[in-house]
Amino acid sequence: MSQPKQGRVFQVKWATNAWEIEQANRIRREVFCEEQGLFQEHDRDDIDLIAQPLIVTTSILGMPEEVVGTVRIHQPEPGFWWGSRLAVKKAFRRQGVLGASLIRLAVSSANTLGCHTFLATVQEQNEVLFKRLHWATTGYQDIHGMKHAKMQADLEHYPPLSQPSLGFWVSGRPVKDTEVSPYLLGLEPNLIKSDLAHGVGEASYASTTH
Repeated sequence: MSQPKQGRVFQVKWATNAWEIEQANRIRREVFCEEQGLFQEHDRDDIDLIAQPLIVTTSILGMPEEVVGTVRIHQPEPGFWWGSRLAVKKAFRRQGVLGASLIRLAVSSANTLGCHTFLATVQEQNEVLFKRLHWATTGYQDIHGMKHAKMQADLEHYPPLSQPSLGFWVSGRPVKDTEVSPYLLGLEPNLIKSDLAHGVGEASYASTTH
């Protein structure tokens, strides 16, 4: 019987290089266009001109190797932030920590920059998941023919980071010899351990708009 191995390590950080942004956009296209059919050729919009993309990467010897998840944040007015386009590669949705980690970095980054309100619209099937991550529902709306919950993060659970652009590292679930190297998404950092205890897993969801 094969024995579990140590989980893979991922870096959650701001996208700062052209190749990181390109791969993040590719993931968004795979999830929102090809997988969910919410958009046609691409999902890019005017928000991308002002948003900061965040990513999760695999790494080799501490250096980023491949982008496997992404989200973006933007500030339409001082102190008021939105998160959107949260997506993880399909092959990396079994790690149990990556989606939550992207959410953590998104809200904590904004909190570091003077955020007083952080909102997102998330697909209805993920509402319970976000509530476990200390988000509250403030209303509902249809976006691209799909019901979404408008939600607000509790900033007390997302403390500021000393260097948000550098992010942090997270470990995925242990893997077995019989498995092809596992994967990504998840959702909350220090919250990750408690969330996993409640069975929080990966999902191909995202706030598809601001």
